Amino acid sequence: MLTNVCACLHFQVVKAYKAAIQQTLDILFLRGGTDFITSSDCVSRDSADRTLIAWDYQSTAKVSNQIYHECYTCPSLALHPLEESFVAQTNGNYMALFSSQIPYRMNKKRRFDGHKVEGYAVQCDFSLDGAILASGSSTGSAHFYDYQSTRVLHAIRAHSQPCLCVSQHPVLPATAATCDWAGEIKIWH
Repeated sequence: MLTNVCACLHFQVVKAYKAAIQQTLDILFLRGGTDFITSSDCVSRDSADRTLIAWDYQSTAKVSNQIYHECYTCPSLALHPLEESFVAQTNGNYMALFSSQIPYRMNKKRRFDGHKVEGYAVQCDFSLDGAILASGSSTGSAHFYDYQSTRVLHAIRAHSQPCLCVSQHPVLPATAATCDWAGEIKIWH
């Protein structure tokens, strides 16, 4: 059925954005769709001013490239489902919290740490109600954080290879899927 639907759709480029940077690692549309955030692997020893860039969807202009000032790349972005915030998974072994409203400031008092990223494209994910933030880890574990307190609620040894993604089920409570570097997928309850 999906194949038939996709065959009827004709996609074409309607806008193009030029970041003049290296790889774009992730794209996150913010609520309302007027702006979006991109993460890149463009980090130097002295400056990380292009690690996260906010873009205006209509004009294709950069809204800000002064969002994140630490010298780590951010392989994954996740939008909070209810609050005006988003997180960026960093290769500094923590997830940073940001406002999803202009001027897109980082909350320096709240960060989610306890897992390892170590250069892998480790993903992060919010529960449907936004109360739990989940992350994989290069150590093979899956970490579940309380969004309000930033404390680790639970960490499970999920895989023997790096755990690249933890996805929380949208309907079944306390159910999540994990996957690892070797292609193994597990469902947890």
